Amino acid sequence: MTDTPVIRTRGLTKRYRGTDALVDLDLEVSPGEVVGYLGPNGAGKTTTIRLLLGLIRPTSGTAQLFGLDSLQDAVAVHRRLAYVSGEPSLWPNLTGAEALHLLGQVQGTVDVPYRDDLVERFALDPSKKVRAYSKGNRQKVVLIAALASRPDLLVLDEPTAGLDPLMVHEFRSCVLEAKGRGRTVFLSSHLLSEVEALCDRVGVLSEGRLIEMGTLAEMRHLSAVTVEVTFEGDAPDLSTVDGVLSASANGRHASLQVRGSMEPLLKVLATSGVRQLRSREPSLEELFLTLYGDHDGASPHDG
Repeated sequence: MTDTPVIRTRGLTKRYRGTDALVDLDLEVSPGEVVGYLGPNGAGKTTTIRLLLGLIRPTSGTAQLFGLDSLQDAVAVHRRLAYVSGEPSLWPNLTGAEALHLLGQVQGTVDVPYRDDLVERFALDPSKKVRAYSKGNRQKVVLIAALASRPDLLVLDEPTAGLDPLMVHEFRSCVLEAKGRGRTVFLSSHLLSEVEALCDRVGVLSEGRLIEMGTLAEMRHLSAVTVEVTFEGDAPDLSTVDGVLSASANGRHASLQVRGSMEPLLKVLATSGVRQLRSREPSLEELFLTLYGDHDGASPHDG
């Protein structure tokens, strides 16, 4: 296996009318890696993918896939990759089978037995017209087409949009199978659970900047719990309790982000007149707002 990175960017930057959508991205993805690309809507994930695919020109910097320039060598690059968007555009008058055939022709190579197996696994009725498909079924078509081409690189932008939990599980199995065959996967998502289940490394994007990159073990600070507490009287100041990342209070109610052991917090709450206590895993958006601040300045062009 070659040591050349499958994906390499240096100073990759994209501006839209003076607004920074992506700023000085330095990124490397090695062969056989599954890398997650996390960020809230507007962080720059889709802009990154468009630049990698050569669909838009960078304002500055470079993007290489397989050691080739993503713009100048786009034809050679695209022979070795498959791309799945979270908003697939298909031909409404074709059947699912016809759409899969056409997508296979565009891709150039298709493992037909594997494609047929995927149709069964994803419970897709290929005889139906695309216009009769739900969003989830349209998503299945593009996923099946991409996976069946057995590409060296899978570029997946919110790939499970519209899929039910059973199909999400099937998708994850397919990605792990691809990894087992030495394929590389670049997975953009706003779902922390998705990258936790699949990825060797995770990049965190905020306001167009890659602010963290590492293994999940190195980024455990992303694993936090939201605790909602209602007190008998006014909520006390809990911001200095060990493990509390942030705390806000409004009258008798307090909302906390907690990482690690809950024991220090529970000891304080035990003597604070608690009426109601609830905990849940926060959404990724909540984590970003807690850890990285407000994102109102993100580009409106991106997801």
